[in-house]
Amino acid sequence: MLTEYIQTQKLPMRVLAIDPGYGRLGVAVLEKKSGGESVLYSDCFTTDASLPFHDRLFAVGKEVERIIKEFSPEVCAVETIFFNTNQKTALRVSETRGVFCFVAKQHGLEFLEYTPLQIKIAVTGYGRATKEQVAIMIKKIVHIKKTRAHDDEYDAIAVGITCLATRHRAVD
Repeated sequence: MLTEYIQTQKLPMRVLAIDPGYGRLGVAVLEKKSGGESVLYSDCFTTDASLPFHDRLFAVGKEVERIIKEFSPEVCAVETIFFNTNQKTALRVSETRGVFCFVAKQHGLEFLEYTPLQIKIAVTGYGRATKEQVAIMIKKIVHIKKTRAHDDEYDAIAVGITCLATRHRAVD
């Protein structure tokens, strides 16, 4: 009954989108409403490489929590990781993703994951698009206020666009 009520309401949808990492974390908050999709916030959060890994995990967790409290998203969308060379990096990024999942669920957010292929198809229509092609399309889909955004920010925005494109919530 509550689900039917929510689906009949023409409410905007907010998504916290994350390009996972512990050294550099791409984050974005996007909103879908009647005028289309807009980027409310994006950043590349960095941690100090001289800190112990557990302190870096704590820092990214606190940053994600801060963003959730400030922007009140309903969904947390994260890019799945794919590493075929550096297992240590893959394990650490996986641990970081666990922190995101924990913080998102702690705040009642739905947690969704998208593969790089799904993201490229959603943003460009082509699964083998380059990072440059993705960035060009992002600028055509949403307005970015910053003159320069880091690649990790663009990746997070692309995750958010994918989430908004695949969600079935009515908005006018």
